[in-house]
Amino acid sequence: YQRRVHGIIKKFSRLREDMAESKKKEKYDNKMREIKIEKLILNLCTGESGDKLTKAAKVLTDLTGQTPVESKARYTIRSFSIKRNEKIAVHVTVRGKQAEDLLHNALKVKEHELRKGNFSDDGNFGFGIDEHIDLGIKYDLNTGIFGMDFYVILGRAGKRVSNRKHARGKFGKFQRISAEDAKQWFTEKCAGTII
Repeated sequence: YQRRVHGIIKKFSRLREDMAESKKKEKYDNKMREIKIEKLILNLCTGESGDKLTKAAKVLTDLTGQTPVESKARYTIRSFSIKRNEKIAVHVTVRGKQAEDLLHNALKVKEHELRKGNFSDDGNFGFGIDEHIDLGIKYDLNTGIFGMDFYVILGRAGKRVSNRKHARGKFGKFQRISAEDAKQWFTEKCAGTII
């Protein structure tokens, strides 16, 4: 009798383990867990206002087809000849399919290699390129060559819950993206390597 009871207990514990494992698998296969590019920010800093900044804005317009926004200096830095509130950079935010295409083009320039330090704790990552003409834009003698920064913000479904005005709620810990999740996404989706 004891042997039979012991056998039944063993069977149930194995069943419980299997159920827990399948539940865990279901949780990770969930469509809501899918990581997507929320937005891609292209930043081009010239360090001075005027003609150079206008040319930089033209480069971003040619690249994205959107009107860039100008950024101002937060404080005066004498050694860089920057005054407070002087316009020194232009940036543009791209979303959707265009963001994916631009990211793949930029990663081709970097040979799909990023450093460990490029990834933040929130699961975002960024990198820079030295010459914008590597992205496939034709070199223009009047414009010159600019380097630019790419910053990718990744997100999962439901992130809006913490930002919306009505019925605002807490964005769960399980849904947040960690640096490890971002690295895994980068290696799988972008066929990248981390050095």
